[in-house]
Amino acid sequence: MYQIYPRSFADSDGDGIGDLDGIVSHLDDLNDGTPASLGVDAIWLSPIYPSPDYDFGYDVSDYTGVDQRFGDLDSFARLVDECHRRGIRVILDLVLNHSSHLHPWFQASRSSRSGPHADWYVWADGAKRGPDRRRRPPNNWRSFFGGSAWTWDDARGQFYLHTFLPEQPELNWRSADVRAAMLEVVRTWLDRGVDGFRLDVFNVFFKDARLRSNPPRVGRRGAWSWQRHLYDRDQPELAEMLAELRNLVDERPGRMTVGELFDGTIVQAAEFTSPRHLVFDFTLLTTPWSAAAFRETIARSEQAFGPDRWPTLVFSNHDQPRHASRIDDRRSGDARAKVAAALLLTLRGSPFLYYGEEIALRNVPIPNAQAADPPARRSSLLFPWWNRDQARTPMPWTGDPTGGFTTGRPWLPLGSDLASRNVATQAADPGSVLSFYRRLIWLRRAVPALRRGTLTLLGPVADDALGFLRQADDQTALVLLAFEGPGARAALPRSPSGRTWRVALSTHREAGAPFEGRTVELAQNEVLILVDDEASLAAAPR
Repeated sequence: MYQIYPRSFADSDGDGIGDLDGIVSHLDDLNDGTPASLGVDAIWLSPIYPSPDYDFGYDVSDYTGVDQRFGDLDSFARLVDECHRRGIRVILDLVLNHSSHLHPWFQASRSSRSGPHADWYVWADGAKRGPDRRRRPPNNWRSFFGGSAWTWDDARGQFYLHTFLPEQPELNWRSADVRAAMLEVVRTWLDRGVDGFRLDVFNVFFKDARLRSNPPRVGRRGAWSWQRHLYDRDQPELAEMLAELRNLVDERPGRMTVGELFDGTIVQAAEFTSPRHLVFDFTLLTTPWSAAAFRETIARSEQAFGPDRWPTLVFSNHDQPRHASRIDDRRSGDARAKVAAALLLTLRGSPFLYYGEEIALRNVPIPNAQAADPPARRSSLLFPWWNRDQARTPMPWTGDPTGGFTTGRPWLPLGSDLASRNVATQAADPGSVLSFYRRLIWLRRAVPALRRGTLTLLGPVADDALGFLRQADDQTALVLLAFEGPGARAALPRSPSGRTWRVALSTHREAGAPFEGRTVELAQNEVLILVDDEASLAAAPR
């Protein structure tokens, strides 16, 4: 799965903002059916709906339309057709927990306590006023973006709930009309050829019916973490609603969903996972750069998901710093990025790539004072916020001043390393990160063990090195990854089939050669993938 942030992928009309036709123009880069492309199976589009952009599309003002800055429904139909012609699935981001405050539904709801939309959002009277006579929110719930989760509305004469920005009022999923309207949104996009959905913050859909205050949590940093969020998420009603939504998607063969578990645990992610319906596990995003730390993370994931549930694999996304910056030690160049790529694409689970990851795109420094990201503009000592603009900058297709992204002025600046860190330059370099990603993904396609095999972690194979086996049918792949320790000597297990290991892909060795011996000395930041099935290996690109 390849996540595209539409504003930043490719601009077809020169206004400096990416659009759907721009995406179409680069689909061959994503998968043209040959190893000269990245070879992705699906694209996930961050929100493309009409929005006033208080949270860049995650505040939706029309759930079944396309924002005119990205195109129109004809543009979307063209994108779906061109994707499907190349065997690429299309996944839409669905923001069902909240809408824009400018959505007609909210405008109708705030105008009357008795109208047809009166109960479409979460409204409440305030708590009893204190001695200062100031209005007090109904409870102590916090907004993830700082301050109270409640905002007073003069028109309605009540508080409304928003887990995020005040411009993102919370829909009331206890209303049968809201539920029916949202399921109709799902049907509409399925009818338009969409292959699945990413469900934004799905575990927040329901709140405690009695709106009870959350108990405090001592010793945690940050206003959001000061509470145990018992009553503003993860409510019992979620399971039944989620089943209804998933059943609707399952009516169309080959469709799927992936849920964003908001502020949840790996155990919860596993519990919500079912066939064709994935849940993000974000633990790789926070794992320190060491073989021991990743071994522990992988072991926890395998224990939580077990053999019957399918994990997800994520290193970067639109809300987090780019992992190439996160793991950069300013000495190793792009070597660590290649090790991270190997982890992402050889572990058990479905890998999710964030656009630009394939060229090891870094964060672009943007001061909060110049931020487009609304929470970053409000950042302070009491509300620290990482400016997400830095991980949302335009895709550099070429080394031209605007990166081949636009003929106009890009909506965000490009990186200072644009001349060398772009798709055209890396595509011409067989040693680049892009070339390595391409070989990895096409190898994964050719080797069933890497796509769907079981995973067995090996004991510590060497100082600061990680090893694991992937097995499917009569085929085994052995993955060895060296981190910082140079000259790590790793013991090689025998192939379960008794066949000879062969080099499938390596950052330091020739692919295809038989691998003899019971030990191997790994270089610093080396990737070594061995396979015991010569037929699959012959089908993989070199």
